[in-house]
Amino acid sequence: MLSDVTLEGGGARSGEGRPSRTELKPRSLQSQIGILCPVCDAQVDLPMGGVKALTIDHLAVNDVMLESLRGEGQGLVCDLCNDREVEKRCQTCKANLCHFCCQAHRRQKKTTYHTMVDLKDLKGYSRIGKPILCPVHPAEELRLFCEFCDRPVCRDCVVGEHREHPCDFTSNVIHKHGDSVRELLKGTQPHVEALEEALAQINIMNSALQKRVEAVAADVQTFSEGYIKAIEEHRDKLLKQLEDIRIQKENSLQLQKAQLEQLLADMRTGVEFTEHLLTSGSDLEILITKGVVVERLRKLNKVQYSARPGVNDKIRFCPREKAGQCHGYEIYGTINTKEVDPAKCVLQGEDLHRAREKQTASFTLLCKDAAGEIMGRGGDNIQVAVLPKDKKDSPVRPMVQDNKDGTYYISYTPKEPGVYTVWVCVKEQHVQGSPFTVTVRRKHRPHPGVFHCCTFCSSGGQKTARCACGGTMPGGYLGCGHGHKGHPGRPHWSCCGKFNEKSECTWTGGQSASRSLLRTVAL
Repeated sequence: MLSDVTLEGGGARSGEGRPSRTELKPRSLQSQIGILCPVCDAQVDLPMGGVKALTIDHLAVNDVMLESLRGEGQGLVCDLCNDREVEKRCQTCKANLCHFCCQAHRRQKKTTYHTMVDLKDLKGYSRIGKPILCPVHPAEELRLFCEFCDRPVCRDCVVGEHREHPCDFTSNVIHKHGDSVRELLKGTQPHVEALEEALAQINIMNSALQKRVEAVAADVQTFSEGYIKAIEEHRDKLLKQLEDIRIQKENSLQLQKAQLEQLLADMRTGVEFTEHLLTSGSDLEILITKGVVVERLRKLNKVQYSARPGVNDKIRFCPREKAGQCHGYEIYGTINTKEVDPAKCVLQGEDLHRAREKQTASFTLLCKDAAGEIMGRGGDNIQVAVLPKDKKDSPVRPMVQDNKDGTYYISYTPKEPGVYTVWVCVKEQHVQGSPFTVTVRRKHRPHPGVFHCCTFCSSGGQKTARCACGGTMPGGYLGCGHGHKGHPGRPHWSCCGKFNEKSECTWTGGQSASRSLLRTVAL
């Protein structure tokens, strides 16, 4: 191994001894500016020498030279004179020479026996690169490698700047460094394969995505076209229905108008004839025609007619109401001509006429039209008032819940017992049964006693235990027993004697109550 030493930057050595190797700094650590590679976008540290000091891609240079050779050498100039076109190549010096320099090359003693090859004979070669010269000493070829600086060097570099650096010929160190590069390559190649596979999967997924998007877009288009067609068909049905309603209502109005006009004409004729008779006729003429006139007027007075139009203009479109299906699509929107009739509306529920204090009572209002048919929709103006009979200035706040189907859930919570008046109005008119009264009783009283079969069983055989049923047993037992006097024959409450387990207790608990009964009640 060749080695020679020099201090970093070419400084002189100290006279007391050699510097330690830790004082040496490779040039690769001196770069400070980074640039981006135009091919791979990787950041590259710019050497101290600038762009010209960047590593040369000799493989690319070789490829360019081969491409020039394939073009009959056009564009290549002599490496020695840099003036004339190249004709031959010295395989020993690896230099491209013109005709004049080639003759001079042969005349020199050192290069007389160098192998010269015509350019046309090099077209089949894969590599004809020029010798790589030292950038610091252009006359020297890079044939050595500095292990410390990790870069190729020439013979002059070894005896100068790289003195005392471990150096060796490139042919001797290529195996070690080539193997390390190959190891790194082995670790990188799987990534290349994985990335290629990932990109292939991405391309496959992108293709599948495009196909899926196109399929879904077609489904959306088909669905929307079908839905639009169904909506348009439903629209036409609604417009036809609306036109039929208009014709029906107009016909009814025209018929009512004709009847009223005829009745008005009859009325005017009778009135005018009678007035003329009374003002212009003689007494005898009046008496003669009185019978006919009276009979006619009586008939006219008995004619029944409505002063209001027989139909109304209550037509509305309900866009949120379901209208069934059309071609398999759920569609919405109905035309509603029903109008609620307060006189036909009814109240339903168990709590219509009864309630308890501080407990919510409720009932249902069922709205109907003039024909008695359920409205089937909500949105009506419902007014409810709950007034205490003795305290009308302290009404109870009711709650009205629209069920959206023509029924309304009404609830309220009376605070005190007593008689209340409930008003239920639709369009400011009372419904059937309104107003009505509700008797509010006190809160449900629970049983303080026990629901038992007899006193003997529930008290554990105590003689002094009593029961509200009044039954007794022989042997001094003051309470009831099965088959004995006063026993009702079925389970009952010990406190009040009632048979219904879920009933309200009626025991008053007054001062006259027996202590033994109280004890039984406590059990």
